[in-house]
Amino acid sequence: MSGAPALAAWSDILTAKFLGNTPLQWVGLLGIILGSLVVGRVASFLLQKQAQRLEAKEKLAALAMLLASAQKPSGLLILAGGLYLATGSGMLTLADETLRFWGQVCQALAVLSAGWFIYRLVDLVEHVLRRWTSRTDSALDNQLVPLIRKSLRVFVVIVAALFIAQNVFQWDIGALVAGLGIGGLAFALAAKDMLANLFGSVTIFADRPFQMGDRIRVKGYDGTVEEVGFRSTRVRTLEGHLVTLPNSVIADEPVENVSRRPYIRRVLNVTVTYDTSPAKLRRALDILGQMLEVRRARFAPDQPPRVFFSDFNADSLNLAVYYWFAPPDWWEFQAFNHEFNLELLKRYNEEGIEFAFPTRTLYLKQGSPLRAELSRGDDGWQLRGPFT
Repeated sequence: MSGAPALAAWSDILTAKFLGNTPLQWVGLLGIILGSLVVGRVASFLLQKQAQRLEAKEKLAALAMLLASAQKPSGLLILAGGLYLATGSGMLTLADETLRFWGQVCQALAVLSAGWFIYRLVDLVEHVLRRWTSRTDSALDNQLVPLIRKSLRVFVVIVAALFIAQNVFQWDIGALVAGLGIGGLAFALAAKDMLANLFGSVTIFADRPFQMGDRIRVKGYDGTVEEVGFRSTRVRTLEGHLVTLPNSVIADEPVENVSRRPYIRRVLNVTVTYDTSPAKLRRALDILGQMLEVRRARFAPDQPPRVFFSDFNADSLNLAVYYWFAPPDWWEFQAFNHEFNLELLKRYNEEGIEFAFPTRTLYLKQGSPLRAELSRGDDGWQLRGPFT
């Protein structure tokens, strides 16, 4: 007899309704959700395994990326189907407004899964673009691929959000856009710099003043281009600092592309003393000419080296040496200058040709009424006077 009240109590619990549904109906909904999650996980696992199997075949790489893109969105789509099945099968008893909202949520999840699939499918577009850009010599094309990928993903997110808002939840997008028009002027002013940088990036990709890895000089900075983005360009300076320059600045400023120079020009001023005789001066010029002639293979073919007796300096005779080193490798250029300078010093010393350095010669006229006294102290030589 004691079991009857217990059975009655359980019967009351099982027949009691919460939000219009019995506990068994809620347990059934929980079972559908768990089943959808399990089926989604299994489908995701199978798609992943199949994608990994196809990755080994180069011709089927696109199909592998397609299956990999559907891996995670498939689970969300199956969950949306399971939730919709719970209401469509009559398992739950819901009010009309709640039922409509439930259906909208299921539709939104389905659209999100489709948008997620397209979002991940952008990787396939990136793969195709990278194969195309790998055939070109320009490294800047490779940087354009991530920009296209980001643009497509932002576009997919915006379209999916607008589709859900207008077609699923029936929101008035036109009224929303009109409301945004009130603050359109303020937004345009705030986005002025952003739009300028965006158009600057378009200019950079259209004109291609540099490529990735090029050494450039712009706005007082000298360094290597590491990345070109929508808003800015990153340059690694020779000191190792990372400088971020807005694209609008680069588009408006002169850009010196050091990496694209065909040669490195050097102007060497060799100064000799004023007491060098004309014969020795000619010998000094001949030595320079000989040294340049034996190194002609290291100079640009269309720019032969040149040597001139160029000027009478205040304290020296100036011999100007011009040469254009090629190829334009900076460290090879420095090694070449090092060897050239050592040989020049050796040969001038052998010929007795003296290099000039800043000097001053003081002449005192004999019989002048003015006298001066020259003495040496702790601070060096001192001239005192003139006095009579």
